Amino acid sequence: MGAELRRDDMAEAAVKPIRDSVAFRFVEHVLQSVRMDPLLVDPYDMDQYNKMVSTLDTSKKKTPDEEALYVTTLKALSEAVSKIDITYHHLLLNNIFTIRIWYLQRDTLDAFLDLITRLAAVADQYLRECLQMLVNNFTPPLVQRNELPRWAVSRKKDIFFHLCESLKTISDTVPLAPRILRDIIDRSMPKLFDNKAFLMSLQKMVSFVECMLGLDTDRMGDLIGATLLAKVVDLLTELDVNITWEDIIQGEHNKGIFEMELEDLNEDEDGLGQAGTKVLFGGNACAEKLDSLMVVVCEHLKSCAERGYLDKEFDILKAIFRASVLRVHRSKFCQFIMFYACSLDPKICGLEFAFFLTEIFLNKEEDPISRMSAVSYVGSYLSRARFISADTVLAILKKIVDWCDEYCVLQNRGTTANPNHQIFYGACQAVMYVLCFRLRSIMDYPNLKAQLFQLSFGFILNHRLEPLKVCLPSIVNEFLRQAKDAGLFAASMYSAAEDAIESDLSRAFGGINRLDTFFPFDPYLLKESDRYIRPNFEFWSMVKTTYSNDKDDDDDELLDLDAPEMNVGSLDDHVEIDINSDDDELEYSMNKMSITPHHSFYHGMAADGGDAGLSMPARIRPSASPPSRWAMSGSP
Repeated sequence: MGAELRRDDMAEAAVKPIRDSVAFRFVEHVLQSVRMDPLLVDPYDMDQYNKMVSTLDTSKKKTPDEEALYVTTLKALSEAVSKIDITYHHLLLNNIFTIRIWYLQRDTLDAFLDLITRLAAVADQYLRECLQMLVNNFTPPLVQRNELPRWAVSRKKDIFFHLCESLKTISDTVPLAPRILRDIIDRSMPKLFDNKAFLMSLQKMVSFVECMLGLDTDRMGDLIGATLLAKVVDLLTELDVNITWEDIIQGEHNKGIFEMELEDLNEDEDGLGQAGTKVLFGGNACAEKLDSLMVVVCEHLKSCAERGYLDKEFDILKAIFRASVLRVHRSKFCQFIMFYACSLDPKICGLEFAFFLTEIFLNKEEDPISRMSAVSYVGSYLSRARFISADTVLAILKKIVDWCDEYCVLQNRGTTANPNHQIFYGACQAVMYVLCFRLRSIMDYPNLKAQLFQLSFGFILNHRLEPLKVCLPSIVNEFLRQAKDAGLFAASMYSAAEDAIESDLSRAFGGINRLDTFFPFDPYLLKESDRYIRPNFEFWSMVKTTYSNDKDDDDDELLDLDAPEMNVGSLDDHVEIDINSDDDELEYSMNKMSITPHHSFYHGMAADGGDAGLSMPARIRPSASPPSRWAMSGSP
């Protein structure tokens, strides 16, 4: 500063406004005057420096004049960042890097973030500290009962916007910033399990992820978007696999197995269930965290769709799903981010996901477990996704059936090297499961019906590999019932298949070679995020079978519309919306899960003299057998 500035300028600034130019010169002078051995610093200059440091202390409430001085000091420091030295100004820097911006007024916030972005640009000095300070503010302050104060809730969106904008500005200015930011976010993410109260962990985790996903935009997303999404999916998966089936069973009133999908709605008076399915209880810590985070991720995907950015995001999600989710046999919910993303753009993302899974299944270079998981996923997806058309379902079924046909031919020639045939059985079960849901909708179109009848079902299902004895009886029975009503087989073929089922039902559940099976898109059980999935999800109670009549269908549709919390606007004029099943669903958790028949499975037959058909399974119970490794090799 120049000699014309009086020594009491800073004191006067506390009681009356001073020109910015004067304040800038004074701050620059103070910073420069203490850049030496402390023993050599003029006591007055040291006193002024300490006063400036205390001005940045946010622990005490400030008067309007003090707040104005605070803003002026921040602006002056922004102009003098080249004078700041870590060796001599560590107290000042400590106050800056520990500030909680949630408490700052709007003008102060703008001035402070401008200082941070300028400090970050100082070569090789404060970049990491600035990024760390901004990331530390991803989580808002909590008050008693570990809840967000109301003022923080109202400011959250604005704070997150300013944090993300500052990080984007720094990344545009400093090429090294994105790489360092990735590392800082990775180390700063709230831990899945900690010693603090659950709600605190939940609030911190949700806020952190919400702000982090705000960085995944056009500008910043190209730099670190894939990394951010991968970390979020990893977190979702970790939470998912830590929700045990025993936890879910307890949430289902200790029944020991999952309820069938067609259950009495009168049992749902507690309001937890919707449209004949129960929603997971709220007492499980991991389930509540996962539920809240699924809401955040779904909102992010919805925002991407609204901004025309979903296609890029979906490409990233596919790669993450392939690497982190596809082979995770214990996942129950995190895969629904793919389902929701597809529902936002059925014509592109919806079709792309179905064929993406199918290609994994058909690819001989893929490992057997990935192929099994893929066919399990595709079967479940095509069955449950209401936004997939009947012609797409048939196109994918044709690919899978043709592969099964080729496999049987090679088996007849003795050229297959796999003695266990799990991939073949998984594919057969996927096809039958899809047709349980979609056969009627395909039959409603004469051209699709003609194509369906050209597929070699009889040859495959009556092959000496006997898939009807290995696939789950609940699926086989329902498929054969509908196939017989549709005339899909010749009478002689159906008689042979019926004999196979009769002998199978007399054996241990699951057939000769029991298949532990997981259907990845079984009804969604998380309460809050259910609203994103339900409008586009096909429940078994909505399905029109080949043996149902129109009157029954109308009654069922009214029943669904009257279900608690049912999204009426999500239903089309008629229920037979194309719901394609992915072959993928069949094996995802072969080592872990099995569909188990429930009393209500036979209830319909007993009540209606055997004409009502069997109920499709809606839940999965834990397998009583320990996990096993399969020796699979060399399948076509």
